[in-house]
Amino acid sequence: MAVAATMVVSFGAHAADLRLKFAGTFPVDHEGSKVMREIAKEITDANVGLKVSVFPANQLGSGEELFEDTIRGNIDFSMGFIYANKDPVFEINSMPYLAGNWDEMNSVVRNGDSAFNQIMQEHMGKLGLYMLENNPEGFANVVAMKKPADWDGLGSKDMNIRVWSSNVVNDTMKALGFNTTTIAWADIFPSMQSGIVDGAECCTKQEAYTIFAKSNVGKYYMNYNAFMGISTFYASSKTWEKLNDEQRKVVSTAFRHAADEYFAWNQKNDAEFESKLVEAGYEVLTPSPEKAAALRDKVRETIWPQMAGVVGQDVLDRIKADIK
Repeated sequence: MAVAATMVVSFGAHAADLRLKFAGTFPVDHEGSKVMREIAKEITDANVGLKVSVFPANQLGSGEELFEDTIRGNIDFSMGFIYANKDPVFEINSMPYLAGNWDEMNSVVRNGDSAFNQIMQEHMGKLGLYMLENNPEGFANVVAMKKPADWDGLGSKDMNIRVWSSNVVNDTMKALGFNTTTIAWADIFPSMQSGIVDGAECCTKQEAYTIFAKSNVGKYYMNYNAFMGISTFYASSKTWEKLNDEQRKVVSTAFRHAADEYFAWNQKNDAEFESKLVEAGYEVLTPSPEKAAALRDKVRETIWPQMAGVVGQDVLDRIKADIK
């Protein structure tokens, strides 16, 4: 009994002293970084022995670096895009035309019972991570310095654009007629300024406005809506195992509240950020419903079968079964 009491006291003292790091990649004034601060406040204010410090704007590293450091336990919570460098199954984050509107984003990406969510949870768990919430922030589209040729068709665009480190994204943009160059997120801005690329497949409307338009970089935004901008809230399993049941409940609740509010905010403000892009001098190009459907069908017919070789036929079948 004395030993057991000592263990309880030791754990209580340890839990009360837990100071947790929460890292992200968005700029300080981005809504995603504001959400991080709200999460930290809710957890800290719950008075369950947790203090959370927030590090946005790549202060602790790029998205890939945060992923590695969270696995190691050097970072406790992270918010960022999950790249496929550690597990090819994470290419489902870059699956083109997975959702066509906000309702489908909600049911496919946010629903905890969806195949997408369950697959992410399973594979992150194998790496030593605990997935908290997925956040679809809108469609990640093309920001460009010039207007591409045949911009709403399947012909050559006569333009070289940045893609992230995903063969699926690379092949998709080539199927749409672009030439591509793989460039990390942190290097998009200087690459466009210097003319290394003419544009980038990268950004939601909010990102395009806050990162590019406000800095007078870029002139066009193209609503192909092939990809979603998805950020994930996740924890180090090493940290999760340190928490008691009460702390885990507080943390899960705080992240869920934030995910609900963040999704609603992004949906509500999507059109407003398009207006801001126009006010900033951008031209927003949106294919007609008929041409958009032709682009979508071409990509699904070409790229989806190829994904079986990347993520596995079983994973692809689970996701496709969820799509109505």
